[in-house]
Amino acid sequence: MAQDTYSHGHHRSVVSAHATRSAADSAAYLLPHLQPGLRVLDVGCGPGSITVDLAALTAPGLVTGLDRSEDVLVQARALATERGADNVEFQPGNVYDLDFPDDTFDVVHAHQVLQHLTDPVAALHEMRRVTRPGGLVAVRDADYRAMSWYPEVPELQEWMETYQQIARGNRAEPDAGRRLVAWALEAGFTELEPSSSNWLYATEERRRWHAGAWADRVLHSAYAEQALERGLATGEDLARIAAGWKRWADSPDGWFLMPNGELLARA
Repeated sequence: MAQDTYSHGHHRSVVSAHATRSAADSAAYLLPHLQPGLRVLDVGCGPGSITVDLAALTAPGLVTGLDRSEDVLVQARALATERGADNVEFQPGNVYDLDFPDDTFDVVHAHQVLQHLTDPVAALHEMRRVTRPGGLVAVRDADYRAMSWYPEVPELQEWMETYQQIARGNRAEPDAGRRLVAWALEAGFTELEPSSSNWLYATEERRRWHAGAWADRVLHSAYAEQALERGLATGEDLARIAAGWKRWADSPDGWFLMPNGELLARA
């Protein structure tokens, strides 16, 4: 079984950013296919913000959030309690070995998961196994090399190159968005509906939030740990990259576009 290293890790700066995601901004391509009563599995659910939204849209159907980190599952359960979501459960699990019988779910969803795996095709095979015939496997992943920004702050290019080296050193694929169709075909899917959507950081509020989150991650998360351990950057390099993020945020014309590939695959 593949042993994966999560390139982002679970530092507060990472989990806090993930907790801001919603079904509306991260799974809009899937929402028209949801209806009350569906049984849903959310693989790699993290702190559960998307999962709880899916539960609201499919109630009274049961939604299961799955993650390998017990720490983030604690946060996910707290969010479900806060929102009064009584049709959602959270449990630990492994995407390569899902602890469910064949044909259990109407929808299996994974947001920003495949890019971190050493064997995304095997994961898609397993996700398909637990999806009922005619059900949907829904995946969405960013494409790092397709990201663009303005002004051309050199430190952001250094950030990108370092992240590429970190992720590829973990045998993961940071440019996953463009590969979703290829992986799904290799996993045996034949009925595919590809799409794409962007996250855009171009208002002052959005720029400062995005830059602040990444500056913190560059200095304190697994990004920093792995870059230092592998000799990809020094502490001074990381401080310079973090400062570059903040300088970009100060640009009134700053723009950062993050494209995401999306795929609905019929089981």
